[in-house]
Amino acid sequence: MESLEEHTVLCPYCGEAIDVLIDIQEVGDEYIEDCQVCCKPIIFNVATDSAGNLTVTVRDENESQ
Repeated sequence: MESLEEHTVLCPYCGEAIDVLIDIQEVGDEYIEDCQVCCKPIIFNVATDSAGNLTVTVRDENESQ
């Protein structure tokens, strides 16, 4: 079973679409990864929806949860 899924997210700072690999074992986790374009820290939240699909949401470090 593949434990990595590729997702495209939009950087909350520069708006660029970036491709990221998400480890499905990180469901329920929050972590920070720098944008590949502008190098600012993006906060990633990894979860699953009601159908069991992996969902990835991003926000900037100043945005409230």
